[in-house]
Amino acid sequence: MSTDLSHIRNFSIIAHIDHGKSTLADRLIQMTGGLEEREMKEQVLDSMDIERERGITIKAQTVRLDYKAKNGEVYQLNLMDTPGHVDFAYEVSRSLAACEGSLLVVDATQGVEAQTLANVYLALDNDHEIITVLNKIDLPASEPDRIKAQIEDVVGLDTSDALAISAKTGEGVADVLEALIERLPSPTGDREAPLKALLVDSWYDPYLGVMILVRVKDGVLKKGMKVRMMASGTLHQVEQVGYFNPKATRTDELGPGEVGYITASIKTVADTDVGDTITEDKRQADKPLAGFKPSVPVVFCSLFPADANDFEDLRDSLAKLRLNDASFEYEPENSMALGLGFRCGFLGLLHLEIIQERLEREFDLDLITTAPSVAYHIELNNGTSMDLHNPADMPEPTQIAMIQEPWIKATIMVPDEYLGSILQLCTERRGEQIELTYAGSRAMAIYRLPLNEVVFDFYDRLKSISRGYASFDYEMDGMTEGDLVKVSILVNAEQVDALGFVCHRSQADTRGRGVCARLKDLIPRQLFKIPIQAAIGGKFIARETLSGMRKDVTAKCYGGDITRKKKLLEKQKKGKKKMRQFGKVEIPQSAFIAALRMTDD
Repeated sequence: MSTDLSHIRNFSIIAHIDHGKSTLADRLIQMTGGLEEREMKEQVLDSMDIERERGITIKAQTVRLDYKAKNGEVYQLNLMDTPGHVDFAYEVSRSLAACEGSLLVVDATQGVEAQTLANVYLALDNDHEIITVLNKIDLPASEPDRIKAQIEDVVGLDTSDALAISAKTGEGVADVLEALIERLPSPTGDREAPLKALLVDSWYDPYLGVMILVRVKDGVLKKGMKVRMMASGTLHQVEQVGYFNPKATRTDELGPGEVGYITASIKTVADTDVGDTITEDKRQADKPLAGFKPSVPVVFCSLFPADANDFEDLRDSLAKLRLNDASFEYEPENSMALGLGFRCGFLGLLHLEIIQERLEREFDLDLITTAPSVAYHIELNNGTSMDLHNPADMPEPTQIAMIQEPWIKATIMVPDEYLGSILQLCTERRGEQIELTYAGSRAMAIYRLPLNEVVFDFYDRLKSISRGYASFDYEMDGMTEGDLVKVSILVNAEQVDALGFVCHRSQADTRGRGVCARLKDLIPRQLFKIPIQAAIGGKFIARETLSGMRKDVTAKCYGGDITRKKKLLEKQKKGKKKMRQFGKVEIPQSAFIAALRMTDD
């Protein structure tokens, strides 16, 4: 029998990176007896090695806790731990759609950061009741009163009833559990109505196939039921119903307001669209639930195996990763220089880094990664349009009517003393300032920036300028027309497609010159002169010349007439000319890797 609606609370934990979401989740699990002491470990809900090492959450995890409140009643708490990093914002939006309230965790030593704001706004969009929690009050540097004032100023939440806790020591966590019951609304739903369940997440289990995380809104979800996905229209039979406490536990049914998982012998994760509505086949719901924003890849780069024989292994490993991460996309690609590989789409640079690291760790692959780029939208003169993911596919400049590039709206929070240099950085990157406000000694700058200027090293530069104090959050802000050009790199008058890139016309000269100068140092010398050029269309904008090796052909001439030496030098000249005409310049792999790694300077 499912739990009474008034005794269920669904909530998520939202915060900036490193403000202690996962540690608070650990304490809540521990205090409600979800796991025994011996089973407890740091970051219980972070299952991947990378998550634990880096201290970041990548996948949103759920857990059901049974808590006996002070009033003697037992309540069912469904907790969702969410990632704090901007790249995984879609994970946060999914979790919020399945809950009625949120715990906003703010570090009492650092205060409000960019991501705190973004996540609060997401929660308010979903009509959430928000409980403010000040974490890390056991640290000597914590200033709870100052931070409370800051939350009121910046976020606009009332902090008179904010809870001060230390998730690490467990101080004040019991008050959080009571506040959840007192302050958060219970879910609504009708048990007798046709089944409506929101598909929150899905992942692949090697034994059970695809496991689907659902939040039941109306009706009852039972084992053996025939269910239909309303968006994709596919039909499945439910084989197993259960919930996590944090271990997977089977149950007979899931009623309204409950969160749990189902399995239905589905083979691929791609068949389960996140945000879809599950309904019973015999008694279908009249309209689907409002889904949430789908994840859209924004950063693209190519992955090539360092050894061409590993191509099959790379393909298999990408397919396996795709099983667990539906937001990651890939398609095969062929490059003259680097051979066969894949063009992959990611949610951001951290997502790219994580996928790359997982491929190297879990599947033992040695990879070459090209410089990251973004997707452009091109309108052609003949009235057609196309999306460009790879600079090598760009049409001739004469055919292009307009190129649009993606822009983002970035929120940067930074202590006052570093503001000047950060504004300068944003201006350098073609940024447009929208607003600049102050909250105490911290400034909040909102800028529109082109995404292709951000994907390279913007974040690193931001952190180094501000000594790590600046926080950065962004959301997509549509496509805008820009004066963009493709810069091709030619070695010995032959185009090298892997080194071409798209950038703004104002920066083309500097970037083209930089790549040419770098290749001059990286390509080994030949017997003939090699020109290294950067060009836009048919116009050359930069050139470096790699001088040829010299052999003294006149060494064996001693005495005799000068014409004899002249004849030998002429012969050498002709030979070099012929060599240059027919000679191929082999660019070593190491030079490629170095040039691609560094094109982002």
